Amino acid sequence: MPPGSGLGAQNAIKDNSQMTETLLQRVWTWLHQTFPERQIYIRSDGRLQFFTFGPSLQATLAGLTLIFLGWVAFATVNVVFKDRIIAATDHRYQQMQSAYENRMADLQLSYDELNGALVSAEDRFKSTADTLAAKQNAISGFLARQSEANAAVGAIRAGAAKAQPLVYGAAPQDVASNESALTEEPDIIAEDGGSSALPMMAELPAPQPRTGKAPEQSKGFLDRALDTVRGLFASPTPARQVSTTHSDHPALKALDEQTTRIAQIDRSDTMLMAKTESALRQGVDRLRAVIRASGLHPDLFPRRVAAAAVGGPEIPLENLRLEGIADQDFTKAYLRASTVLAELDGLINAVGHVPLAMPVNGAQFDRSSGFGARVDPFTGRYAFHPGIDFAGPYGATVIATASGTVTFAGNRGAYGNMVEIDHGFGIHTRYGHLSRINVRPGMRVSKGADVGRVGSTGRSTGSHVHYEILYDDKVRNPNSFIEAGRHVL
Repeated sequence: MPPGSGLGAQNAIKDNSQMTETLLQRVWTWLHQTFPERQIYIRSDGRLQFFTFGPSLQATLAGLTLIFLGWVAFATVNVVFKDRIIAATDHRYQQMQSAYENRMADLQLSYDELNGALVSAEDRFKSTADTLAAKQNAISGFLARQSEANAAVGAIRAGAAKAQPLVYGAAPQDVASNESALTEEPDIIAEDGGSSALPMMAELPAPQPRTGKAPEQSKGFLDRALDTVRGLFASPTPARQVSTTHSDHPALKALDEQTTRIAQIDRSDTMLMAKTESALRQGVDRLRAVIRASGLHPDLFPRRVAAAAVGGPEIPLENLRLEGIADQDFTKAYLRASTVLAELDGLINAVGHVPLAMPVNGAQFDRSSGFGARVDPFTGRYAFHPGIDFAGPYGATVIATASGTVTFAGNRGAYGNMVEIDHGFGIHTRYGHLSRINVRPGMRVSKGADVGRVGSTGRSTGSHVHYEILYDDKVRNPNSFIEAGRHVL
């Protein structure tokens, strides 16, 4: 240890000691100046006695006196103002208790109102989700119906495509003149889906009661929050503002986000319904093109098929609503698509009666004679040929080009062994020069059924089948029907 450090410590201790002594001296001096020594003389029976009171004793007695006087003053004030002090204390306590109870009541009311708002929002959220489910169910029904329509159209396509492309080598008048009228159409959307379970109601039902409604009170922050939450679910584009009192409440924020998302899904469902209508319209246009290309009228023929057995009351579409769906835009899109779907059903039914397939396997046959004017093979003169001849192997299968009822099966003069099928609504097909007939009159045959075998009976120069189509007892060019089936479907 350096010598200077010990000396400094000793000096510090010495200074502290001196300061303490100086302070004590000052206190002692003040005490003697304030309470100088006093003597009390008492004279009794000729004797004189005195008592000496030093500064310390006087200071002690003065302190005790002050303490006693303070206690007396406090006791006096407490006795005199006791009731008032107790009343003031009780008043303060009651104020505090009332403030606490009011605060708790406000908090409970706020909780109840907020909880009611959340319950109401949850109910409306569930209602909106149920509506979306109903909309998606409707869309699924349309997609399922489109799949059925595609299956029906695919069956027609399959029947028309059973034969390979024909090797055309006949007269120029048989070249299809309808190909310029055919337009390429995109495929109809085909997706699997459930059937729609949305009954349409002709009258608007009474408004449904709300659940979880907040107590009826004056409009406050929480009431405005509740009204805002209601507004979120009432309009397709929900408001993004909530009462500032509960704007940061996590439940309301979550509901606001979910409501926005559902509103977007809601709008997309309406657009999807419109796209579904557009896809159905493409199918309608496609089937109308089939009928037009075959030479039939695309409006009159489906109307003839539809008018076979129809009826029922007429209810305007404006008076209809979808059960469980209040969105008018979606309802309008749904009803428009329903109208197009009904038209598509009618066209599918109509096309089912039109013979669009080949009567023979095109890979094994050549067209030996076309429809229209030609040089008669027996007389050498110009004559009219009412059908198309397909030359091919003797005994090959001849099939029905559409479903129908056999009205004739037997020998008929120049036709030789012939089968005639009534496909309904004025359409008949004939298959002539058969070597064998496999059907009988009155038999119901489906498309592609075996009606007979290729032969050369009747007015024939070789093994072939004469194929003929009649509409309202007037012969039509079979090539138009075959080309419609091949190029449109």
